[in-house]
Amino acid sequence: MQMTQDELRAMIQSTNGKMFSCSFTKANGQKRKLTGRLNVVKHLRGGHSTTAHKSNLVTVYDVNAAGYRNLNLDTLETFTFGGKTYNLR
Repeated sequence: MQMTQDELRAMIQSTNGKMFSCSFTKANGQKRKLTGRLNVVKHLRGGHSTTAHKSNLVTVYDVNAAGYRNLNLDTLETFTFGGKTYNLR
């Protein structure tokens, strides 16, 4: 199932801060699985996002690594939320 970046972003935003998991390819070519959520502000330290201007990135809190990660919508392969898994590539 091919989706546009806007559709992928809307799907991720629809989680409304609830847990989801996904798999994608990192910039260095390594495959990665992430369990995370949006709207986490507890661990913010001020400053500003250096990737906010990039439309293909979504900042997600990775619960396993206890830190923020950028999710590249262009390399997103699977997305699981609410008991449904979407194969995107």
